[in-house]
Amino acid sequence: MALPAQDERTVPAVVLQDLDRQPLEQALDGMQTLIDHHGHVVVVCSRAAPRGVERRLHTIRSLLESDRIALFRPGLPPLGLAVLARQLRQLASCDLSPGVLASAARLLTHYIHSGAVLGSVTRLDRVPVDLKAHAKSWVPGSQFGVIAHPEPQLVRIGPEATLAGPDFGTWMLLAKGRLQSDWAGSTLAPAWNVQGLRETALPAESATWWGTGKLIEFCTYLPDLSVLYQLVTSVRQGVCHWCGIDVIGDRCVFCSATPPPARESPAPTGFG
Repeated sequence: MALPAQDERTVPAVVLQDLDRQPLEQALDGMQTLIDHHGHVVVVCSRAAPRGVERRLHTIRSLLESDRIALFRPGLPPLGLAVLARQLRQLASCDLSPGVLASAARLLTHYIHSGAVLGSVTRLDRVPVDLKAHAKSWVPGSQFGVIAHPEPQLVRIGPEATLAGPDFGTWMLLAKGRLQSDWAGSTLAPAWNVQGLRETALPAESATWWGTGKLIEFCTYLPDLSVLYQLVTSVRQGVCHWCGIDVIGDRCVFCSATPPPARESPAPTGFG
């Protein structure tokens, strides 16, 4: 899902529709066109997407023999992933090199809290659920607050229910499915000192990811471009020893190379 632009500088998204169902030649031509126009492409893909999508992306990258395509599949729920993609679109308007921009995806995931209010956890397999919670999910009217990222949490919603949240200022985004509840907006958001609240449509993959369509997905994030830019530029940058692109972190997002192991100096030799 491509979220609306956060500001007038936000770069438009390119949605790769039906990538695994269209002819391979068409998919190759589409990706090559993007590379020719933009120079580099950062693909953000949900783990809830069909496996055929991931296979097609790797096939395209291999057949094009391109080190200008970065594939990123973080463990974020669909709404959190959409927020991350928009943050990268915000940063794309700045003076960041392609490697630093693509590397920023890993960094920014640490500042996203993603969860949902669920009417049932019987089919939830992405967050640990104990037998007690499974039993309570059969009680009519039960609702659960769940955090999937950055650390799994699960509580049955009640007067004393609480979830640990960010310790820095954020905004919250809500996406409502087939569940009636105002707990995320009226209880959780104030408890987390959320500075603003917005709503959007529920991503198509959310029901699959959470195991139920009776949910309200939520996500807290940093909305300001100046803050995002400061976070990214404050991290030490390096140069990939294989493809020569600027990166942050220990793995190049374009060629997947890691820094070579440090070479040990040979032991001195001499005569006694």
